[in-house]
Amino acid sequence: QVQLVESGGGLVQAGGSLRLSCAASTRSFSNYVMVWFRQAAGKEREFVTYISPSGGSTAYADSVKGRFTIARDNAKNTVNLQMNSLKSEDTAVYYCAAAIGPASYRSQYSYHYWGQGTQVTVSS
Repeated sequence: QVQLVESGGGLVQAGGSLRLSCAASTRSFSNYVMVWFRQAAGKEREFVTYISPSGGSTAYADSVKGRFTIARDNAKNTVNLQMNSLKSEDTAVYYCAAAIGPASYRSQYSYHYWGQGTQVTVSS
């Protein structure tokens, strides 16, 4: 069982930055693929970014590429999402999720463990 707790959301003006964190309670954190998804009001949950268990491989949705950066600290069981140059369309609830060897890292259905989500609101 893995428990995930996100933090760091809030209200920011367009062009600003936020840093989200996800803390995991598991002894085998370094075995897990970690991802961030987001869900805007009235929309489907969408993939944002992925990081491999070692942290050596990452991937981003085209909509955030060049603006968001994912990183993990396996010694601290945390994964962070640095979000820069925020836009109003980034407004959503952001969720971190974890899985070992997901079939498709971009699919929400590959993940059994989810955090409760943290709200990010970008005002224009």
